[in-house]
Amino acid sequence: MNIKQKVFLVLLIGIVSVGCNRKNDSINLESEVTSEELKIKQQRQDSIIEKYLTNGAKEYSYYSKEWHENIDKGLAVDSTIAYLWQQKAMPYFKQSKYEVGMEYIDKAVKYDRRRWQDYRAFIKCIFAKTYRDAIKGFKDYKKRYGYSYVMDHSYDFYIALSYLQLNEFEKAEEIFKKDHEKQLAENGKDWLHHIDLFYYAISKYEQGKYTEAIELFDMALEIHTQFSDAQAYKALCLRKLGKIEEAQELHSIAYANGKQGLTINEDNAVYERYPYQIRWH
Repeated sequence: MNIKQKVFLVLLIGIVSVGCNRKNDSINLESEVTSEELKIKQQRQDSIIEKYLTNGAKEYSYYSKEWHENIDKGLAVDSTIAYLWQQKAMPYFKQSKYEVGMEYIDKAVKYDRRRWQDYRAFIKCIFAKTYRDAIKGFKDYKKRYGYSYVMDHSYDFYIALSYLQLNEFEKAEEIFKKDHEKQLAENGKDWLHHIDLFYYAISKYEQGKYTEAIELFDMALEIHTQFSDAQAYKALCLRKLGKIEEAQELHSIAYANGKQGLTINEDNAVYERYPYQIRWH
């Protein structure tokens, strides 16, 4: 390489280096501007939420026209506030108006997928009972953001519960089993939830694995000693195993507890009857 070529190469490297530095400076500046803009946008949206939801809609009942009127005013100012869409949807689900509510929760997911997609999948499982959509929603969310919890239970719990409701009992049992083992390994026995154990047991009961189901019902009853639904299904298992007298005695206890309201105690059980929940009246 002659001197002229070397000089040209040095100049070229210098120009590229300066260009790259300028580009990086530009990227950093854009990031700072974007971050500042996002901060300003969040503050503006928080003020809208405070005005039209906290100090507006929440002065009235969930089910009143004033609730929706106030939220609509907020959305008229900024239609991209996901929380307002979710708050507009929520009363409809509690009134069993699933299709209406779903239009609004879809908007919430559109504007903040990370915050609201798992909640929407929960709604599809427990409220709307569109189980295949619920499975799809939870699987997609897990793929995007990982394993976590919504409304006190893991995503895999709701996936397994959905399969249970689709009569895919083996698949449900497999997922319940893996989730059960995961929680034991990571958090220990004290972390276990009696509702998780109840439905895991149901997946075995449906396949005629009565002894294994009883073991899980007993674990649920260690946590919630008067859990009438677990007692009732355990009694059914005992009957299937020929233990008629023991089954009858346990069913009588279950009936008494059920009449006292000692049934599935999930927060949303006041709005929806949960899968396999027994009607005692």
